[in-house]
Order: sequence, then C-alpha cells, then structure tokens
Amino acid sequence: MITSFFRKSTPLNYSTVILGLLIFFFYYQIKHVTGDNSWLNIVSKCVLLAALFVSMFITNFIVKKNGLSKDSAYTVLLYFIFLLFFPGILNNTSLLLSNFFILLATRRIISLHSLKASKEKIFDASLWVFIAALFHFWSILFIVLIFIAILFHVARDYRNWFLPIIAFFSIAILFVGSALYFNTQWINHLISESMIDLRFDYFTNNNQNIAFSIYATIGLFFLVLLLLSLSNRPLILHPTYKKVISAFVIGIVVFAISPNKSNELLVFTFAPLAMIATTHIETAQAYWKKEVVLWILLVVSFMAFFAQA
Repeated sequence: MITSFFRKSTPLNYSTVILGLLIFFFYYQIKHVTGDNSWLNIVSKCVLLAALFVSMFITNFIVKKNGLSKDSAYTVLLYFIFLLFFPGILNNTSLLLSNFFILLATRRIISLHSLKASKEKIFDASLWVFIAALFHFWSILFIVLIFIAILFHVARDYRNWFLPIIAFFSIAILFVGSALYFNTQWINHLISESMIDLRFDYFTNNNQNIAFSIYATIGLFFLVLLLLSLSNRPLILHPTYKKVISAFVIGIVVFAISPNKSNELLVFTFAPLAMIATTHIETAQAYWKKEVVLWILLVVSFMAFFAQA
C-alpha cells in the first residue's frame, strides 16, 4: 500500500509528507515549550520549519534532476523518516541551516556532470559550503566533495582547483569584517567549534543510544546494497553515485569529529542516505520487499520519535 502510494510523484504524496512533518514539528515544539513568546523566538521557529521543508525538497530535486529517481516520492518520504529518528534536530536552528546550505552546494556539485557552467557551479558550491561552516564549523569538510567532483569531471582545467580557495577568502573576509563591526564573539564561537572531539559518550539515555544504533544499521544496510549493485547500474550514473556515497561518508566524519556531539549531527547524512535508499527501493524487484522495508522504516522512526520527544 505505502509502496504504491509513493511510487509516483503527485501533489497528494507531497501534501501527506508535509502534513506529517507539520504534525510532528508542532508536537515536539509543544512538548518543549519554553514560554518564550518573543518575536525573535517565533522567527527562529519559522526559519526552522522553512529550512526543514526546503532541505527536503532540494534533496528530492537532486535525485529527479540527476536521474537517480524514477519520478517517485520515496526520497521525500525517506528524508522525513530519517528526521524522526532524532527529534532534537527540530529545535536546532544552526544545524538545520548548515545542512540547508550544504544541500545547496550538493545540488551544484552533483550537476557538474553536465559540464555546463562548470566554473560557476564550483564557485557557487564552494560559497555555500563556507557559509554552512559559519553555522557548524566542521561542515567545511564538504569542500572535499567539491574537489572529488572536480577530479571526476573537470580536472584538466587547473583554474577549477583554485575556485574553492577564492570562495574561501571571499567568505572569510566578509565574515571577519562583519564580526569586527557587529560582534567579535562570532569569531571566538567559530574557533571554539573548530575543536575535534572523538568521544562517543554523549548519550543521556538509552533511547538515544537505540535510535543511533538503528539508524547506523539502516545506513550501513543501504550503503552496502548500493556498493554491491553499483556495477549493475548505468555507467553514466557511476560518478553521481560515487559523489552521493562520498557525501554520506563526509557526513559521518562531520558527526564523528564535531565537538558538543549529539545524534542531531547526523543531519548531514539524511539527504545522501535518502538518495541511496531511494535507488534501492525503486530497483527492488519484489513488491513485498519494498513494502516491508518502508513499513519497517516508518514504524521504527515513529517509535524512535516518541521515545525521545
């Protein structure tokens, strides 16, 4: 049933996911109400919701535009499911904004295979990555994804390798200038976030530990399936799949080394994992296998959400 419903992209599919996200978002906000009704807090919640919606549909746009999906709505559904595993992300503006800018960068990076406006795409993607780093420093590692894309598609033009450096100095100058004018604490905050913390003893309860373990198992499951089936997929899409896999791995590294660690840092893996899982579900032959996988993911995500919310 759920497989058939999301097999095609329709306004009803998207409306269902949007309604679901609104219900869970406001449920979480009500459960964690602070009594702060200032306009700044209200604007912050609106920004959070907007970042969630736009991030979800940018991910969907990427798979549609680059031939990773057969016009299904599975990507949107899977992104929504992965969000539910870690409800704390629904209150983390900085991480959601950082992930939003990383997705803007990813959109430009993955489309580099068309070889159209390559320099503009590399420069734009680099700008988005460095802007994302202002909200969460270690998202800067996604600059590696840009160099991987350059290596795959436009390595012969040496000027492409220098574009990320130009973008870095552009954002650095603007940020330092703004910080010196408005608030120098911005610089101190960014420096404090640049520390490396490899500890994994951050869990405050067993529910967080269980949610992390289940999500990690799901991620490993779909990643292994894609790697095993990669040779059977169209050769023209191999660089795109490799970039998506690289984005997933970089997201894991960002989570692993970031200070102030929490499960919410896995937000950087949601989009690439949704793309990877979509390709498996769409290519699975047996209808019942698709149905079982989606129902298990949906039920487990609901249980994870209510156990932690």
